[in-house]
Amino acid sequence: MALDPEIFDALLDTIRRFVAERLRPLEAEVEEADAIPESVVAEMKALGLFGLSIAEDYGGLGLTMSEECRVAIEMGRTTPAFRSAFGTNVGIGSQGLVMAGTPEQKAEWLPRIASGEIVTSFALTEPDVGSDSGAVKARAVRDGNVYRLTGTKRFITNADKAQLFTVMARTGDEPGARGVSAFLVPRDLPGVSIGEPEKKMGQKGAKVADVIFDDTPVPVANRLGGEGEGFKIAMQVLDRGRLHISAVCVGVAERLIADCVAYASTRKQFGKPIAEHQLIQALLADSKTEALAARALVLETAAAKDGGANTTMEAAAAKYFASEMVGRVADRAVQIFGGAGYIADYGIERLYRDVRLFRIYEGTSQIQQLIIARETLKRGG
Repeated sequence: MALDPEIFDALLDTIRRFVAERLRPLEAEVEEADAIPESVVAEMKALGLFGLSIAEDYGGLGLTMSEECRVAIEMGRTTPAFRSAFGTNVGIGSQGLVMAGTPEQKAEWLPRIASGEIVTSFALTEPDVGSDSGAVKARAVRDGNVYRLTGTKRFITNADKAQLFTVMARTGDEPGARGVSAFLVPRDLPGVSIGEPEKKMGQKGAKVADVIFDDTPVPVANRLGGEGEGFKIAMQVLDRGRLHISAVCVGVAERLIADCVAYASTRKQFGKPIAEHQLIQALLADSKTEALAARALVLETAAAKDGGANTTMEAAAAKYFASEMVGRVADRAVQIFGGAGYIADYGIERLYRDVRLFRIYEGTSQIQQLIIARETLKRGG
């Protein structure tokens, strides 16, 4: 159920001002410290950002996909690490529970996820398993009322803070995706350990780390869905997550374009602002056109998803186009800023590094191409 339009517009305006007045001034500090101030995280919780996609019955805002995407666009106008702080709670860390959880599982976890009391993570990727998600090697062996879970998960977003992991592990001898099941694994279970956060190219302040399970006893009651349904759950979660990330890409692109316009309108060369030079205008025109196209694709797909349509292909297309688009926009922004675009003080080089990740996580661009082609062939065009 969508929010009342006036209430949603007020929420969107509040988030817009929060981004402009509170978050953007902190960007350099977050980059330097590689951490988001706890006071800001507390403000995000108070705004309800940790529960955007969780039903009101469980303390969330219960936004539709269309509404969530519009919020994600606004959050895209600042360092992506801010959005990442609550992104796993809104998307891949909670949606398996939302889609496949029992009433008891939802009642136990969702209210605390929505409030931000609990941070969640989605543990699928492994040292030898990335794009081939059906090749999961982590194993969960049934032992009475528990599964004994053993394996290592890699590049897990928010692993350093997470209290609950949605873990994909192999439970049977069936090959490929059919042998994978999903589990809710609290951090405080015996045998769970977290590696040191990785040093990354960009998105400072958003941490990723290994999660290691060593004979961890996971209650049977913590399994999501039936045995062998984990891959299906993971793919449904990623369909939604790809739309959310697409919307973030649109927001970052729009922020970059606005920064370029402001800079080009004041920076002078050859006796006039560089915005009056046609080759600069061409860079702006290409960026604006692609950003508008991505926004339209994202919002149209979100509306179709809200209407109950199968949007696997469209979500992949949105993620593919939007993530590639924002990379091109960031590259043009560096070019428009010239030498200043390469210097840290202006923030353009930071965003240039930040957006590179969008073409990799939630499925690489190449995986999106495969999904788009597969679904197109399946639909007959």
